[in-house]
Amino acid sequence: MTPYTLKKDKSQLLIIDVQERLLPAICDNTSIVRNIKLLLKAAQLLSVPTKYTEQYPKGLGPTVSDILELLPTETPRFEKIHFSCCDEGNFKDFLGQERKQVILAGIETHICILATAMDLLNDGYQVVIAMEGVGSRRKEHHLAALNVLSQRGAMLLPTESIIYQWLSKSGTPEFKKMLPFFKE
Repeated sequence: MTPYTLKKDKSQLLIIDVQERLLPAICDNTSIVRNIKLLLKAAQLLSVPTKYTEQYPKGLGPTVSDILELLPTETPRFEKIHFSCCDEGNFKDFLGQERKQVILAGIETHICILATAMDLLNDGYQVVIAMEGVGSRRKEHHLAALNVLSQRGAMLLPTESIIYQWLSKSGTPEFKKMLPFFKE
């Protein structure tokens, strides 16, 4: 894997399947939502495009309100039934080719995050996993998936590292606006 630094103008944020009937069963779900919200605030402030998916929403419900309330109404939503987003017919059009750094957050790490990340890596994307923004029902499944993802070329980063790489330097108006969010 060639080393790279995240750039806000090359990145996009993809939130995967953080849905009402699935989230309560996920370990550390409060922390996951808090970290996804932090990523969303930074993405909006820095004009990093955000998209989100829902796995079979008829059965698993919509995306949780804590996240939906931070998404502008025009935020692209992708409904799916495959575990890998990439296996859905028009997902690659949905994702686009302009921004090859894809930051993944959501659930479950060992199912949809793993499958999607592996396919994106195979398609030449630079995949970054927001470590505190992903989770599974069982901690050991989550950790096993992170291990595989790291070995296969995904970069595993803390949420703050992602945001600080997007910010690039201190002293900017964006940096000053983000500081209070880190203390929440």
